[in-house]
Amino acid sequence: MNAPVDFSAIKARQMTAWASGDYAVIGTTLQLVGEQLAEACDLRCDERVLDVAAGNGNATLAAARRGCAVTSTDYVAALLERGAERAHAERLQVSFLPADVEALPFADASFDAVLSTFGVMFAPDHAKSAAEMARVCRPGGRIGLANWTPEGFIGQLFKTLGKHVPPPAGVQPPSLWGVESHLKTLFGDRAAAIEATPRQFNFRYRSAAHFVEVFRTWYGPVHKAFASLPPEGAAALERDLTELLNRLNRAGPDSLVVPSDYLEIVVTRR
Repeated sequence: MNAPVDFSAIKARQMTAWASGDYAVIGTTLQLVGEQLAEACDLRCDERVLDVAAGNGNATLAAARRGCAVTSTDYVAALLERGAERAHAERLQVSFLPADVEALPFADASFDAVLSTFGVMFAPDHAKSAAEMARVCRPGGRIGLANWTPEGFIGQLFKTLGKHVPPPAGVQPPSLWGVESHLKTLFGDRAAAIEATPRQFNFRYRSAAHFVEVFRTWYGPVHKAFASLPPEGAAALERDLTELLNRLNRAGPDSLVVPSDYLEIVVTRR
């Protein structure tokens, strides 16, 4: 019989990974996704909005720009600090609170909308995360998500990382959150409706080498993967990432534009 998965230990390692580097360097390039998700959820002025696994606050800022009363949460406090800096620069009123999406410190039905852009998908316990988001969302409210797909570029990037640094045993891949059937299983009868829209985000860098340099330096999971490998292993990972990037590059030899598929989801709470 398989041993139970130690989600606490996995989360502790994840927190260390996401706190390494500086996710904000990558995260700010994804702001467009937060804006599109806010529109997909049709956010209204004065609605109560929760952003979970908020990172540096793309969905947070998008909701606040639409006049919502926003609470921004993440289990890595340093990431929230980057979001708070951005909110302050734009004179936006946002509450920032360290919190784990698998154990949200809010009463049932506290929010009109619950959002996450490329965040909750990395929580190790999928079922508990979905249950918590549904619990704090009021009946008739919306749960809005942007999740990378298994077949898209970021899904393939994580598969490449997994060849060199195997993921924890027993944990479902994050990219399953980009599969509509998995979302229907997770939310089940808590959902009155689930609307899933395929979208693409374009990663734009000078070259494959530039992308690898930026992600190796600033993006926690890639940063930690390289740091855990001996020199020859790191060189092999760099070669595999470079091959993936060049294969998917649609910009020709003088630049790098790599489309990455993601699923935009709006769950209407039953």
